[in-house]
Amino acid sequence: MTALHDMTVAALAADLRAKKISATELTQHFLARCQADNSGAFLSLNPEASLAQAKEADAQLAAGTAGTLAGVPMAHKDIFVTTDFPTTAGSKMLEGYRSPFDATVVRKLGVQEGGAGMVNVGKLNCDEFAMGSSNENSAYKSVTNPWDTARVPGGSSGGSAAAVAARLVPAATGTDTGGSIRQPASFCGITGIKPTYGRASRYGMIAYASSLDQAGPMARTAEDCALMLSAMCGPDLDRDSTSLDVPAENFARDLNASIDGLRIGIPKEFFGEGLAPGVRAAVDAALKEYEKLGAKLVPISLPRTELSIPVYYIIAPAEASSNLSRFDGVKFGHRTKDYTDLVSMYKRSRAEGFGEEVKRRIMTGAYVLSHGYYDAYYLQAQKIRRMISDDFQQAFQICDVIAGPVAPTVAWKLGEKADDPVANYLADIFTLPASLAGLPGMSVPAGFGEEGMPVGLQLIGNYFKEVQLLNAAHRLQQATDFHLRQAGGAK
Repeated sequence: MTALHDMTVAALAADLRAKKISATELTQHFLARCQADNSGAFLSLNPEASLAQAKEADAQLAAGTAGTLAGVPMAHKDIFVTTDFPTTAGSKMLEGYRSPFDATVVRKLGVQEGGAGMVNVGKLNCDEFAMGSSNENSAYKSVTNPWDTARVPGGSSGGSAAAVAARLVPAATGTDTGGSIRQPASFCGITGIKPTYGRASRYGMIAYASSLDQAGPMARTAEDCALMLSAMCGPDLDRDSTSLDVPAENFARDLNASIDGLRIGIPKEFFGEGLAPGVRAAVDAALKEYEKLGAKLVPISLPRTELSIPVYYIIAPAEASSNLSRFDGVKFGHRTKDYTDLVSMYKRSRAEGFGEEVKRRIMTGAYVLSHGYYDAYYLQAQKIRRMISDDFQQAFQICDVIAGPVAPTVAWKLGEKADDPVANYLADIFTLPASLAGLPGMSVPAGFGEEGMPVGLQLIGNYFKEVQLLNAAHRLQQATDFHLRQAGGAK
């Protein structure tokens, strides 16, 4: 008999509807695992609130009014505000903050009326304000990779990826600004998808870079991600000005469709110098599986791939410097105890509340937006961003889906790049282009690279082509078992 924590979201939802288990029993099982965990994945648990949600899910199931995923446990990245749990964004600046409302994504997935009925068991660790690629920038504790506890889980959604990989929860939410769903999913051997920008509401999601931030699900299978994404997406026009007026849809509807004749674009820029041999071997093997399934590999070019790094690290910090100006110690957040006037309160509160990486990006952003530099840096970066988007549209004229590695290497050792922020930035080279273009992208387990660490295959689709992406991922998972492999730390 399969252990409860080894079951997928889809399987658990089916058993709950068949009354083979109750939401309360299931929540108790996963809470026990979370309470015993020492990976650093969770920042807060509230068993009383979680069990109350489970009780409500059981009542909805009994009454026949339950949502599609009623009673299935999950956890939220601590970047989504929640009423039942503190929300810190991994920062001392928001230590102990309790939101008076739930984020739209939290509400849509939860037991509230009209929600999918999932039970939130806790809030997951992340790089401070989602700024980082390793989850070492959390103000509270680093997260370890369950495949090798001496390594990072990736970031910024490292807590989410580690929790799913370690079977602490069957699924979690993440956010992706420059690859923060896809990269940790790759490093931890799970599946994660960033939908088209604007598909999922940003209301109640603490902002880093508003034109890039997007919520998405992280789970073990493409099917589970499709089920969660169906619940998460949909217009939220009254609350989020960046929300698209596109109806919610069933992203799982074509999961078993044939991919015979699917044209998969292979960008030459993703397979050059710097790509680890083990990562390349795993990606090449996954592409051969696609050929066996009838897909056709098409060589393409994304010529401005290398420019995505300087473009992103101008635009994102610029937006961050604006978004984080609200954290000044006045209405909420950390306030210094040692100040003499308003200006000194601002300075000391922000100096004490923000970590080094956040300060670095705020300063960078303020610089590129300053008088005399706006035209030279920010404006030019926005022009190149449009060109990067145009490169993708030219590629999609000859292919349906783009495939390649998620990251140049497998997960690195804790502390290995702590003193070299640029090395961290370079690790995002393959995920940044799709983020800048606002395209849907995902990571699918594709095997193992150096020292037996997981490798993810990145799939990128055109706007609103999530169904096609998820089907392509699902078909690969039907042909391989990498998504079923269990990390050493998951027992």
